Amino acid sequence: MSKKQRLSGIQNSIAGGVGGMCSVLSGHPFDTIKVRIQTQDSRNPLYKGPLDCLTKTVKGEGVTALYKGMGAPLVASAPIFALGFLGFGLGKKLQTKHPDQVLSATQLAIAGAFSGGVATIIMTPGERIKCILQVQQNASAGTLGVKYDGPIHVVRSLIAEGGIQNVYKGTVATLARDVPASAAFYASYELIQRYLAPDGDRSKLSVGNTLFAGGMAGICNWLVAIPADVVKSRLQAAPYGKYSGTMHVLKELLKQDGVRGLYRGAVPVLLRAYPANACCFLGYECAMQGMNKLPFNL
Repeated sequence: MSKKQRLSGIQNSIAGGVGGMCSVLSGHPFDTIKVRIQTQDSRNPLYKGPLDCLTKTVKGEGVTALYKGMGAPLVASAPIFALGFLGFGLGKKLQTKHPDQVLSATQLAIAGAFSGGVATIIMTPGERIKCILQVQQNASAGTLGVKYDGPIHVVRSLIAEGGIQNVYKGTVATLARDVPASAAFYASYELIQRYLAPDGDRSKLSVGNTLFAGGMAGICNWLVAIPADVVKSRLQAAPYGKYSGTMHVLKELLKQDGVRGLYRGAVPVLLRAYPANACCFLGYECAMQGMNKLPFNL
């Protein structure tokens, strides 16, 4: 679109779903390394760092191990990002009096925060399944007590252990991560695009500009999200009954590793953030432009 706010719920949902799938496909290997580093025991670490984790994972389990647990987020990415972009569009619409209104940075952040809260409905179970499958190689070391053959097996086992609420374990931590991170994510993307398109017509931005804006939005997102993400990953990957909740994980983490423990996995996170989110917004913009060329309105 040009200068008008992107407020169409259907368009934002479809384009967001396309962008989400692009993000998962491009960024999942980095995410696997991140989760394995975040969830390892610092007193007896399996990996010295991201490169060591990558080397050992590929050597011991093959390249395909980097894509462990991708099924759940890939399937969930379309509805998650659809909800996210839909929430962002709705958040903007609630603050917009006319289509040509230019929202402030604060208003964009509020819309982004609203989006993060909405997407948590689907994000939490998807993240729970993903984290369990990603750390499964630790089963022999006692970090995870059960081997799973896929997402369906994980879901069935979680429900058998603790009911449906066990699938949603980590909801508070996910909200603590995604509400402020989404505020930074969506607001930074729109503000960077405005800077790159002084006349306000974002449809004239090049592919390179879109990739840059999306990549930088990803960096902004994860600079905010990393501490809560570490807590979330530990909680969701832990055996049933190990932690009572988010605050229990946080207290144990700070006691054991100090504040620096909250930034575990920061290197693979930030390495992943740029390309994955550049691909996400490129997919979003391509889908949006394609829909804008349709002979009918969505």
